[in-house]
Amino acid sequence: MVQLYNLHPFGSQQVVPCKLEPERFCGGGRDALFVAAGCKVEAFAVAGQELCQPRCSFSTLGRVLRMAYSEAGDYLVAIEEKNKATFLRAYVNWRSKRTENARVCIRMVGHDVEASFRETFRDQMSIVEMPLSEAPLCISCCPVKGDLLVGCTNKLVLFSLKRHTIDEEFSLLDFERSLIIHIDNIMPVEISYCVGHVGVMSDLEVLILKLESDAKIAERVNHHSRKASNPVKQTEKGINNEISQLESDDFVICPKPMELLGKKSEQSGLSITLESTGLADEKLQYVHVQHLLYRRFAPDISAYVLPDDIKLHSLQLLPIYQTGTFDSKLEEKVPRKEPRNLAFQIPRIIWLSILTVVNRLGSCRWRFLSGGAAVLITTDDNQALTVGSLGSFTVQKQPGVVERGRGYMDTTLKACPPISMDVCALRIQLFIGLKAICHFKNHVILLTKAEPEAIPERRDSPRRLLSRKDTSGKSKIPPVAEAGWNLYIVNTVSPVQLYKEMVDYSNTYKTAKTQSCIHLLSEAHLLVRAALMDASQLEPGEKAELLEAFRESCAHLGDCYNFLPSRLDTQHSHLTLPYYKMSGLSLAEVLARVDWTVEDMSQKYERGLIFYINHSLYENLDEELTKELAAKVVQMFYVAEPKQLPHVLCSPSVKNINPSTAMSYLRKLDVSGLSSILLTLTKAAVALKMGDLDVHRNEMKSHSEMKLVCGFILEPRLLIQQRKGQVIPTELANHLKETQPALLVAAVLGLQKNNKIGIEEADSFFKVLCVKDEDTIPQLLVDFWEAQLVACLPDVVLQELFFKLISQYIWRLSKRQPPDTTPLRTSEDLINACGHYGLIYPWVHVLMSSDSLADEYYTGDLSKLQSLICGPSFDIASIIPFLEPLSEDTVAGLSVHVLCRTRLKEHEQCLDVLLERCPEAVIPYANHELKEENRTLWWKKLLPELCQRIKHGGEKYRLYLSLLKETLSVVAVELELKDFLNVLPEDGTAAFFLPYLLYCSRKKSLT
Repeated sequence: MVQLYNLHPFGSQQVVPCKLEPERFCGGGRDALFVAAGCKVEAFAVAGQELCQPRCSFSTLGRVLRMAYSEAGDYLVAIEEKNKATFLRAYVNWRSKRTENARVCIRMVGHDVEASFRETFRDQMSIVEMPLSEAPLCISCCPVKGDLLVGCTNKLVLFSLKRHTIDEEFSLLDFERSLIIHIDNIMPVEISYCVGHVGVMSDLEVLILKLESDAKIAERVNHHSRKASNPVKQTEKGINNEISQLESDDFVICPKPMELLGKKSEQSGLSITLESTGLADEKLQYVHVQHLLYRRFAPDISAYVLPDDIKLHSLQLLPIYQTGTFDSKLEEKVPRKEPRNLAFQIPRIIWLSILTVVNRLGSCRWRFLSGGAAVLITTDDNQALTVGSLGSFTVQKQPGVVERGRGYMDTTLKACPPISMDVCALRIQLFIGLKAICHFKNHVILLTKAEPEAIPERRDSPRRLLSRKDTSGKSKIPPVAEAGWNLYIVNTVSPVQLYKEMVDYSNTYKTAKTQSCIHLLSEAHLLVRAALMDASQLEPGEKAELLEAFRESCAHLGDCYNFLPSRLDTQHSHLTLPYYKMSGLSLAEVLARVDWTVEDMSQKYERGLIFYINHSLYENLDEELTKELAAKVVQMFYVAEPKQLPHVLCSPSVKNINPSTAMSYLRKLDVSGLSSILLTLTKAAVALKMGDLDVHRNEMKSHSEMKLVCGFILEPRLLIQQRKGQVIPTELANHLKETQPALLVAAVLGLQKNNKIGIEEADSFFKVLCVKDEDTIPQLLVDFWEAQLVACLPDVVLQELFFKLISQYIWRLSKRQPPDTTPLRTSEDLINACGHYGLIYPWVHVLMSSDSLADEYYTGDLSKLQSLICGPSFDIASIIPFLEPLSEDTVAGLSVHVLCRTRLKEHEQCLDVLLERCPEAVIPYANHELKEENRTLWWKKLLPELCQRIKHGGEKYRLYLSLLKETLSVVAVELELKDFLNVLPEDGTAAFFLPYLLYCSRKKSLT
């Protein structure tokens, strides 16, 4: 179904002053129109002040049968006929043709012109002749690269555009025949070529191929004779022979319609062979074919009178820009052109397809009222122009606005109207005797003849048109020129101007036909969106105007899905959010578009509006609503979504609401039976803002700490909010820091465990909460780190957490800096609750007993550090660089350094240090550490060392003597008598202990 509107997409109209009736015409870039009549081509200016003024003219070899222009290379190519022979010629540097008698250079394609003649090409037009073994039937120029594709009987010839640089200011244009595509069993009537994509159309068939280069296949494939697999080729050939035998004057055999996509299109029965002829481009030696589409039409010929009415025509492959999303950074996107749109037509039916990924193709069709011979799908104006009457149709699936054939794209920046919308006819403009049409840029060229042509008395049987061997592709001799013809240039209006008219027109449907209003606004949105796809071709002012129109169209669509769905299907009301986001409107500006004067406000709050506001409030916007707007938003949710009201009140956007007003709504919810832990916490937060501490305490005492933590997990913004990317603690968080710090730490830990807050964000929260700079770590953050170790969170990197804690413990010990608040856990609590904290070794307690200057906090940090080093999880080698601030001159530093060396198996050094600094701890150290493979250190290290120190005497003589006795008792028990005697010093120092040794040896023998 086609929606018809009466708009004005066509602007000014001017007559082209042609002397003879045009036989062929086409557009030439932005500023020229080529008209061929007889053996002459005229160029007219279609830009600036010289609109429709003759620009130049040049003679052709014969009558022009086909003509095409390539903006890439700025050349005109034509198929010309002379003496029943056809020629293919390209007209290069035509702009230098000032007068009709000016010199022209004619050369063969690929001919190497001498250097002395190249300079003459700068100021004169040159004609490049391209000889072919077969007569050319149709031509197509790649709109991106300028390559030329020529269609002949059962084959296509590709000419690559080449440039030979003469100097910095001039390059010579030439062509190279690079590839021949042999396609059996099809007669090309129309072809289209775009960036490696090839479209071939016969009377009732369409074939789309893609040429791809792959050097890897060169190892296993002969590319000079490469045939695509055709499993049903013989079957198709047999069917064709059978059809030819059955055809007679009484019967018409119509093959079945068929549509094959991707690799399945290889089963079309068309044999494809590639023949590489290029010399310069090595990539063309490794080209292979990717099949995209094959479609065979079999229309009902009973509905048509003339056999010409059942033929396809107007094949197009359009290049469209593929860019990113449409936002304020659109100009930073790098556009790239790819062919996406394929259009072909049978009378009164237009088929439009979008080429997407392999094996996928989206398509649509629509009918138009008047039959004709052409349809043009344009990228600039998003229109389909048909012959018979000049019609302007929006094509919503065209210029890439629906990427890869997807329907709704309801992400924040990619929402797009659905592809299932009816085609929209903006205007059907009647012309008397409209015969031919072409379109380029913003110009529509029309050929009209006032007097209708005579209908021939006899026409060929339509069955001839259904055969692949039909020769109807040959051009017929045109009729003799008659009076009453005109060639018009109709300028289409700018996208912004047409968009504004469509928006104005949509206002008439707001109350009566809301669906039509949304439809027209969606088409207007797509119109602007399509224009922005080719943003690199726009002037800065035009681009800014289009961006403004795009944002305005998004706002209009947001309004539609906000307020109109009450009379429509509301399944798409969620699109309010992405459209308003793309519009760039703030939350306050959207709320300003709401009519608050309606008495029954419960009927005003549509699902789309609630959906948008709810999601906007969840996004931690930096925008703060005024007191009045905040109250209206709270009232809205109390009426429409009362369960969401606590979440709404926690949003920073509504912080300016009167606390008394907020509390009144919360109490109404409590009375209505919607009480919950989240409602309790919200009431406690609001009571704190009101300064009512009694209500706050009562609310906080009504649930256990575990339930309160669950409530904070449901709504983290009760504690943490963000403004301009910065973490901001709430008033409730500051109050809990003073009154219930354990609950606050548990709540933040619960948020991190449920992925509601990140590690760095949590650390920043506690620093900001305790008003500490980057270099100062508050005790509450240390409590949080310790709680993380106890909770064993899976996403926490243990070694990094160990470094944080150990560096903080060491910094406090080195500075003798007490914590700013009382720690929540002691070392005993951590050892009992967490496996990462180990039992402190007994010899450490002996070592620490000598430190009489340690206070409570100093001892607490030291014992936590010692316990963490004694734990099983920490990599001791990584802590050594952190120990530098902790000097060994203090008992605390000594204990830590000895602990670390002990964990690193450096027992000999530890014994030396302890013998020197704290002999009392030597035996406890040896009893705990010198076991198993370290047992020999008793008699190899400790015994000789003690004997040596006793020999020298000193103030610690008696202490060393006592240690020697303990050592000898261990050694005597561990060694045999003979081995024991061998380890005694030879100087006789141990002779005094022989009776004791005999006693120990007897004791060992008894055991």
